[in-house]
Amino acid sequence: MSQGQNDLIAIKTELAEIKKDLSQNNYVCDDITATVLYMTEKMNKPLLIEGPAGVGKTELARSFCAMRGRELIRLQCYEGLDETKAIYEWNYKKQLLYIQAAGHNKHWEHLETDIFSEPYLLARPLLRALISPVPSVLLIDEIDKVDQEFEAMLLELLGEWQITIPELGTIRAQQPPTVFLTSNRSRELSEALKRRCLYLYLDYPPPEREKDIIINKVPGIEEELAQRVVAFVEAVRGLDLHKPPGISETVDWAAALRLAGLDSIDTRAVNLAGNTLLKYQTDVEQMIEKYHAGQLMKGASPYGKKGW
Repeated sequence: MSQGQNDLIAIKTELAEIKKDLSQNNYVCDDITATVLYMTEKMNKPLLIEGPAGVGKTELARSFCAMRGRELIRLQCYEGLDETKAIYEWNYKKQLLYIQAAGHNKHWEHLETDIFSEPYLLARPLLRALISPVPSVLLIDEIDKVDQEFEAMLLELLGEWQITIPELGTIRAQQPPTVFLTSNRSRELSEALKRRCLYLYLDYPPPEREKDIIINKVPGIEEELAQRVVAFVEAVRGLDLHKPPGISETVDWAAALRLAGLDSIDTRAVNLAGNTLLKYQTDVEQMIEKYHAGQLMKGASPYGKKGW
């Protein structure tokens, strides 16, 4: 057997291990996702994950973190996020106390050097991930919610594993973190940021895999009920909704059905979906109307009408 064949077998084995380990940490993935995770680790590149809300982007980072037994450092993005919340800020109270205590005995030049040093620095998520003495997982969640100026601040970190602080200079990673960035695609990200990342698009999973996810996430659920749930949710996603249900909502509904002792999709189950599966009253009303009109069952179920 050639070296190339041996290498291919080793890679396939590693990919199978990734899928198995993720499954043991409550995440069911396909071959493409496992391959991209493998490349992310081997190439030490950030991974940008895009897709609709609720398809498991954040959960993938969490499960990877649990799989590798690392600390998860999370930066939740929002409009107006700046470097003082994301990278660092100075401990002004501690600086003031030091100035008051030592001000009469030191010249300002010496005071300035002292107070703008690491003991007075408050590390926020991005800097914490860089200075961590052991490898960590950095999750930059919903990066599409920040502006392009903030994106520009990330380029040095994502491209060179370092951050420059004017008063201290350049701080380089002791152990480069594994970085996940997630985006719901509410806006286009810059080409500069995308160039520094590997890319994965997560969409709603095919029925068979979503069924496996439900079985994995809802202990004790019958496979037949999981099939019915997936079939119904797929039909609901085909409606003109304000917010189609994601995987997490599907799991919530399946868990609620089990808690309620329901084993089929009837009026009680559909009403319960209004509390778990959907988040807008107009969507709930549309789903109930279509259900009673029999329009959710026509050709939508991959398991056939018998599955309801």
